[in-house]
Amino acid sequence: MRRRPPQVVSTVDLPSGRVLEIVQPETGAPYTRVKQPIEADRDLCRCDSCSSDLVEPIMWEAAGPTLWRIVLRCPNCEDCTEGVFTQECVDRYDERLDDGTASVVDDLKKLQRANMTDDVERFIAALHAGAIMPEDF
Repeated sequence: MRRRPPQVVSTVDLPSGRVLEIVQPETGAPYTRVKQPIEADRDLCRCDSCSSDLVEPIMWEAAGPTLWRIVLRCPNCEDCTEGVFTQECVDRYDERLDDGTASVVDDLKKLQRANMTDDVERFIAALHAGAIMPEDF
């Protein structure tokens, strides 16, 4: 009777809500074994080199059922670091990224409104000055 080789089973949660189960034969070092130390409490937004809080992810992949291997880049000093982080650590980072995105979108909307207000005021002034004619349209 043949025995099946040992297998490594892991899951990956997709943004769509689906969960993939990945089954791989355990040959050599399966991808769920972590070669780098796991960093659980690190603030992923903070750069180790220059202390900027603008660090962005440039690559990420599952490193196990609840671990993520992430390459981070600091836009200020161009320092790139790679690490393996727990799901909780990555969730905290994801929330900070979402907050930052919401802040940028809010600033963009304010800027668009200010620009549109300026455009409308110039248009009204041009109408009152007679600088706009029906032929302009």
